[in-house]
Amino acid sequence: MSENSAAHLVSSLFAAFSNGDRETAERLIAPDFHFTSPFDNGIDRASYFAICWPNSGSIAAFDLEHILEAGGKVAVTYVARTQDGRCFRNTEVMTCRNGQIAAVEVYFGWSVPHQVPPGCHVTER
Repeated sequence: MSENSAAHLVSSLFAAFSNGDRETAERLIAPDFHFTSPFDNGIDRASYFAICWPNSGSIAAFDLEHILEAGGKVAVTYVARTQDGRCFRNTEVMTCRNGQIAAVEVYFGWSVPHQVPPGCHVTER
């Protein structure tokens, strides 16, 4: 992965988040940044740092499983490991522009290990 690629930029943000390195995150996130998740609908940069950044203290590491880059967008699926030993899987789509991350869309995933037995639906547990 080239150091100038959007995928490298995204990987750098995940590293900054898990290390609590706000200075690096501030440099990587564009001034007109917007963040969307099931809990946030296009919040701005200031709101992201006020609401979401404090969660960096609970993350021990991200294991980036898939990174797909196309046309200034990066889709990444990861397993996050928390400080208390829990794990969860998410996918994010990030828009990169001019060497910064301009937007993030987060799609929440399931717990790891999965709470539902293989081949079953949640109501079949």
